[in-house]
Amino acid sequence: MISPKESADIIKSIAAAMGFDDCGIAKAMRLDEDARRLENWLNKGLHGEMKYMENHFELRTDPTKLVPGAQSVITLVFNYFPEQQQAEGLPKIAKYAYGKDYHLVIREKLHEFLFRIREKLGQVEGRGFVDSAPVLERSWAIQSGLGWIGKNGNLINKKKGSFFFLATLITDLVLAPDLPYQQDYCGSCTKCIDACPTAAILPNKTLNAAQCISYFTIELKAASLPEQLQQKANDWVFGCDICQDVCPWNRFSKPNQHAELEPLDEVLAFSIKDWLSLDKSSFNKLFKDSPIKRTKWEGMQRNLGLFGKKRL
Repeated sequence: MISPKESADIIKSIAAAMGFDDCGIAKAMRLDEDARRLENWLNKGLHGEMKYMENHFELRTDPTKLVPGAQSVITLVFNYFPEQQQAEGLPKIAKYAYGKDYHLVIREKLHEFLFRIREKLGQVEGRGFVDSAPVLERSWAIQSGLGWIGKNGNLINKKKGSFFFLATLITDLVLAPDLPYQQDYCGSCTKCIDACPTAAILPNKTLNAAQCISYFTIELKAASLPEQLQQKANDWVFGCDICQDVCPWNRFSKPNQHAELEPLDEVLAFSIKDWLSLDKSSFNKLFKDSPIKRTKWEGMQRNLGLFGKKRL
């Protein structure tokens, strides 16, 4: 009979062998404190037009509602910090969107992860989630000992910074849990708050998503953007990395080793002229497997109006 500790060790060794950058385990339980915080955030309307955040509230806060008989929540870390960066003076793209859509990459790896667990530990029930499902990934990462929530709302790890994806596997396996992360190493630092041009980062680690540049350029589906955003967008046309770029902990970020996330040449080098010359068909073909497809061609054309430098 394999013990919960031995099972946990096997799972972590599988995660490492598959190229995940870290793995933590928590006991499946209802996240009462997180439920109260989420409800308060939603009631204040800080999620803007992201109405999907209001759906499946109980599923978000109780893993046993998602996976009947759930015993453990496994959190996986997947570094996306790129070795290559965009050149100065180009329309800016968030680093997570340089390469292939992480949903596609990690979802496939989660299927294989569960398959390998079953090979080692027998019949195991479980479901994997990658941020598009009602799971509080950052809360489970804290419970799994993987880091703390920074003032910008991102999970931060002392050795890895914050440029990484989180994936979750909820399973009926009884596993030895890791200790929850107890420390907050942001201290008195306010670099992310001070640097945010739209004042989207509020006190008490609260994000006004409806004021975030990423929200405007990705989530907002309106045909036009607020006029005042042009002066504040700092040339970001898809997402925004300002609060992460200024975070002192990201000096420890190291380039990822994942070939699946190799940046597209076009993302690294496209000028405003190149972006504007893309027709809808070319956009769809070029970015069919990219996170950038989420904003659609029409959305990107809208966002390009935020590029404040000479266009052509």
